[in-house]
Order: sequence, then C-alpha cells, then structure tokens
Amino acid sequence: MKTNSSNSLLTVSTGPLKISELPPNPVGTGDESIHLSLVIPTYKERENIKNVVNVLSQLLDESIAGKYELIVVDDDSPDRTWEIAQSLTTEYPQLRVMRRQQERGLSSAVIRGWQAATGIVLGVIDGDLQHPPEVLIQLLRSIEQGADLAVASRHVEGGGVSSWSVVRRFLSRGAQLLGLVILPGVLGRVSDPMSGYFMVRRSAIAGATLNPVGYKILLEVIGRGKVDQVAEVGYVFCERKQGESKVTWKQYIDYIHHLVRLRLSTGKLGRLRRKVNFPVGRFLRFGLVGFSGVFVDMAILYLLSDPTTLAWPLMPSKIIAGEIAILNNFFWNDAWTFADVSARQQGWKQRLKRFVKFNTICLVGLGLNLLVLYLIFNFLIPNRYIANFIAIAVATVWNFWINLKLSWRVTDVK
Repeated sequence: MKTNSSNSLLTVSTGPLKISELPPNPVGTGDESIHLSLVIPTYKERENIKNVVNVLSQLLDESIAGKYELIVVDDDSPDRTWEIAQSLTTEYPQLRVMRRQQERGLSSAVIRGWQAATGIVLGVIDGDLQHPPEVLIQLLRSIEQGADLAVASRHVEGGGVSSWSVVRRFLSRGAQLLGLVILPGVLGRVSDPMSGYFMVRRSAIAGATLNPVGYKILLEVIGRGKVDQVAEVGYVFCERKQGESKVTWKQYIDYIHHLVRLRLSTGKLGRLRRKVNFPVGRFLRFGLVGFSGVFVDMAILYLLSDPTTLAWPLMPSKIIAGEIAILNNFFWNDAWTFADVSARQQGWKQRLKRFVKFNTICLVGLGLNLLVLYLIFNFLIPNRYIANFIAIAVATVWNFWINLKLSWRVTDVK
C-alpha cells in the first residue's frame, strides 16, 4: 500500500474511480494477506472515531485477526477527525488513514478508500455506530458462503429502524419507490438499496468505472458491477449518540440525479448480468387475490354505472369500485399472500399501517388504471368491460411489483 512518508497518511488516488483487479502491495502488514478491507468514510466525527476503531478492532480481532484492515477516509474535517484517527495507528496497527483535501462526497470517499485497499473483500460502514458492528460477521459469512455482495438491510427479518420520524420514513419509502420505477433491474435486487453498509468481492467490481452522485454507493456497485449472487442480513438502524446527522435535502436531490444518470448510462440494463430470485408462489397468491378483486370491481362498476342500474358516470363509478376492490385485496393479501409477515406484526395498529401503505400504492395503481381505461375506452375499444379488464391487468403488474418491495416488511422494532 502506498503511504506518504512524511505523515504516514495514505496517498489519495487520482483519475477514474476504478478498482484494480489485483490489490496494491501492502506496506507494514507482514506476510499475511488481507482478506477484508473495511472503509470508514468520515466528516466531523472527532467524537466518534476512537470508539468506532476500538469496537471494530475488537470484533474483527476475534474472527479474522491479522487478515483485515480499517481504512478511515476523511474529507478534511474542520474538527480534524483525520488527525485523531492518525494518532490511533500506533495502538491499532491495522488502521490506515486517508485525508482528502481536493475531493468531497461519501461515495467517492468509499471508492478512494477501496483503491488503496489490499483485501479481496471490500466493505463500508458508517463512522458513527449507527450501523451495528456485530452485523459485520454475518456479512462476512455470507461472502464466504458464495455471495458476491452482502448487504445489511433494514427491510428483511431482523431489520428495522429505532426511532425515525414519520417524515423520514415517508422520504425513505418515497425514494425507494422512485428508484423502483426508474431502475427496477437495480433496486429490485435488494430490499434496502439505500443501505450504506455492505461488503462486495473485489472481483465483482474490478475494472468497472464507477460514477456515483451523492452518498449512495450501493447503486453503482449493483448497476455497474458483475454481481451475481446477493445476500441480505437484517440490522436495526440506530440513531447516532455523538455528532450531527448528515441527512439533508440535497442528498435526496443527488439520489434522484444518480438514478437518472445510472438509468441513462446503462441503457435497458442489458449489460447487468444477474439472477433475480422471483417469488413465484407469492406472485400466484397475489394474482388469485387480484382476480377476486376483478369480480368485486366489475360487480360494483355494474351496479353503479350500467344504464339498467344507477347509471352513474363511468369515472366516479370506477373510483368507488376500485377502492372497494382495494379493500378486498388487502384483507386477503394480509391473511394469505403475506401471512408469514403479518404474523410477526400483529395488532390493529400494525395492520392499519400496512393498509395505509397498500392503499397508497394501489391508489397510484388506480390512477394508472383510470388512465388506461380512458384511453382504451375512448380511442381503441368502446366496450367498458373489456377496457376495464385491460386496465386492471396493467394496474395489477404495478401493484404486485411495488408491494413486493415496499409492503409487508418487518421494520418495527423494540
């Protein structure tokens, strides 16, 4: 590994954000090869950094002693976080420190750290202990069992958030929903694509030119890397105890920018070679429930709009029929399609939360349904029932895909 002889800081690479296939030659690491290189990007983490290094070192010393390195990449913090980290290198010989003075940004900091890394497995963890360190061992075990990418997720069993506000939860779900629409082949592969806590094999991203925007590097790893097998490990996201939060509105704007740029640069995602673990059984159950909703929808539409019954206008009749069908579908999906998840989130409050999420997603689907119905009925097939059937089919695809990724997930923790 290249170091700066005057202050022992790692030299910051310049040029493209690309990871080499072979790690650089290590300096001062003895004869043992490095298995895991864990990057800790920091900015104004003076109060946290010593505790973070201590906790991570103790944990990894118990499992892969001598075969790991910690790389702190600091963006020239005004509180001189890099200086505090550098002072710890005598006590923690596996610690390396990089001070970036010409570049900024969490994502690029992670990549610059990986460029200096000597491990065959590359990882990243926040520098504020909001990511529970003990999950590292589970992530590492997943890699050793054959995964190319192991992601710590808040949205699988064992995961959750400790004390997020309603607004922050809404923004997080909204960001993921937007991502699923723009980049389904990327964000659809993991339940928590905005996670900043993961490990990846060097070989899976070696040679790819990464081009991140903002603070979410995982999108680039999945979108541009050669990631075949993906594993997810649940973790509970904890609020920071020291320092200040880095979450800002600008980060959400950067996220949208990143999605659009990745979408355009990868075309139709044909270059993304991957296997998708599609839940066929759950899809069939969802489809059967949706089929029952078709009968409910059609029956209500007939009672309200047919000239021989109430003869209401088509659009208001459709809105009412659609909402009643949504209610029917929710109860059947909650009791059957997603019964395994519902069993772990019992109680009327949890059920109400699931219904609100399901209804919101389906209302968007209802809007799509109305649009398709209007276009087909007025311009293609002037039969209200055939047009309605086609509109329902289109909306069903939307509803399944989004609910599969966003609804019925165990995220409430004590």
